Amino acid sequence: MDPDGCYSLLARDAVDQVEAYGGAVAGRVVVDVGGGSGYFTEEFRRRGGHCYLFEPDVRELGAKPPDGTVVADGYLLPLADGSADVTFSSNVLEHVADPQTFLSELARVTRPGGLIYVSFTNWLSPWGGHEWAPWHYLGAERARARYRRRTGRPAKHTLGENLFAVHIGTTLRQVRARDDVRIVSARSRYWPFLPETVVKVPGLREFATWNLLLILRRCPA
Repeated sequence: MDPDGCYSLLARDAVDQVEAYGGAVAGRVVVDVGGGSGYFTEEFRRRGGHCYLFEPDVRELGAKPPDGTVVADGYLLPLADGSADVTFSSNVLEHVADPQTFLSELARVTRPGGLIYVSFTNWLSPWGGHEWAPWHYLGAERARARYRRRTGRPAKHTLGENLFAVHIGTTLRQVRARDDVRIVSARSRYWPFLPETVVKVPGLREFATWNLLLILRRCPA
C-alpha cells in the first residue's frame, strides 16, 4: 500500500466534491478541522484556497505539517464567528464523543451562506471498526483482541475512547433538527452509483453507505 498516493488521491477527490457544491476554492478561506498530516490542507492550497489546518493530536501531524498548522480542539476552535468560507472535516465525527457540539463549532466558524463538509465512517459500515474491521460486528473487544493476536501490537482505536458508534439515521435526524445549517446533500462518499438514494433507505443505509458525506449550508444568523 502507498499511503502517500492513497491520501493524495482522497484529498483530490474531497476537494473536487467541495468545488462541485460550492464552486472554486481559489481565494477563499478554508478551515480543515482534524486534517491529520495535512493532505487536504495542501490540496486546498494547491487550488488557490487560503486553507488552515487545526489538529488536536500532535501525533497525527507527521514530520512536516503544513505551515501555519494550529494544534487545537475541534470543540473550541480559536477562530472568530464566521471566519471561514468553507469548513471541512473528513473522517473526524466518529472520533468525537459529542458530535453535536463538534458540529455546532463547525457551524459557528462558517460564514452565513458558507459551506460545511462533513464525512464520517458510520459504525455499522464494513469499515466501522477501522483497523479491526469487519470483526467489530462480533463486538469491539473481541475485534480488538483479534487485532492484537494477529499483529502483535495493540489497536490504535478503543470504542468509547477515541472511536464512537455513530449512526446515519441518528445523525441525519440531529442535523435536520438544527436551525443553524441546512442539508444540501446527504450521500455516500464512496458508493459508485445512486449515492444519495442509498442514504434514504433506513436500515440498508447503515451497512451500505460505508461513509456518509454531508454537505451543509450555514444559515443566516
